[in-house]
Amino acid sequence: MGVVTGGVSCIKYLMFAFNFLFWLAGTGVLAVALWLRFDKKTEGLFQVEGSPSAFFTGVYILIVAGALMMVVGFLGCCGAIRESPCMLGLFFIFLLILFAAEVAAGIWGLSNKDTIVNELKDFYRQTYQNYQDTKQEALKEALRAIQFSLQCCGTTGTAFDAAQDTCPTKEGLQILITTSCPAAIDDLFNSKLHIIGGVGIGIGVIMIFGMIFSMLLCCAIKRTRDIV
Repeated sequence: MGVVTGGVSCIKYLMFAFNFLFWLAGTGVLAVALWLRFDKKTEGLFQVEGSPSAFFTGVYILIVAGALMMVVGFLGCCGAIRESPCMLGLFFIFLLILFAAEVAAGIWGLSNKDTIVNELKDFYRQTYQNYQDTKQEALKEALRAIQFSLQCCGTTGTAFDAAQDTCPTKEGLQILITTSCPAAIDDLFNSKLHIIGGVGIGIGVIMIFGMIFSMLLCCAIKRTRDIV
């Protein structure tokens, strides 16, 4: 405890601050994923037959990623404060796994973007039609979850759409310019893709710096202990 000094000590506290923020981010990711899985407005998506596997996969990946981020953040905080090479080594390994997983997920998402978009649109159209035929409550909640999150309505986006009872409330001329949900799904993936990519690159850069700092601190601790 307390064997490092000077510039290395600065790295130690930067490591702690970085990992505390990383732990908070993991907590946020896990909370959002659990909300998507168990909230009354979205649980209908998991109960409807033919629901898109991409949505399920994404939610469960977020749950695992959030939990892993919390573990990594905890290891990094404890490893930095306790000056433990073992914890710092585990932190480096877990962070490397997360970085590799992020790169793999990014490549998979880009290469399968059209498939994901088409699957989501087909799922919406199928759910929309099944609700018109059966009026099941689970189907209604699934439609409301999609339409309120994307601020869209039905397959045509017109005031005469049969799904008006599940759509976000609009007034005046806004009723006439409502976006259809298939178009909103297309817009989400096409217009927001650069934002998602930028966030992913930023997170990847932060991870790289985290790995570099952990190795610098780990090596400094070992050198100092060998001298002592």
